[in-house]
Amino acid sequence: MFLAVAPGVVAGLVPWLLTHWESTGPAAWVRALGWAITAGGAAVVVEAFMRFALDGLGTPAPIAPTSTLVVGGLYRYVRNPMYLAVAAVIVGQAGILGRWILVAYALVFGAVVWTFVHVYEEPSLRRRFGDDYDDYVRRVPGWLPRRPRRPVQ
Repeated sequence: MFLAVAPGVVAGLVPWLLTHWESTGPAAWVRALGWAITAGGAAVVVEAFMRFALDGLGTPAPIAPTSTLVVGGLYRYVRNPMYLAVAAVIVGQAGILGRWILVAYALVFGAVVWTFVHVYEEPSLRRRFGDDYDDYVRRVPGWLPRRPRRPVQ
């Protein structure tokens, strides 16, 4: 349910409210790139949610958090793949529709998410998982995917 509500509102309802899915007629290559980015972002969102359920035995929702720290799958390369993926879906929609308002919205979304992660999420994870989370933070970047310094268990 959280999968439908959170990303559904952020990457579905709000973009619709901003654009009513009306296109400005961007070039075909821009639309194609937009579709590829949107599809890739959506696939990452689904994989990240599944990782929370299967590896963490919980959800990304604060009311039903994981019982273990999720460090597998895409979380081996970046600590926030779900947020990056939702932003990608929004940017992809901007390309499909040729709407700069969605690029601006993606930037606002990014600023809000970055603030939320630093003010609430990281301190909360640090309290819940202690040294394991601190080690994860040292090995895996928050926002720019790359190989971890050491393998993540």
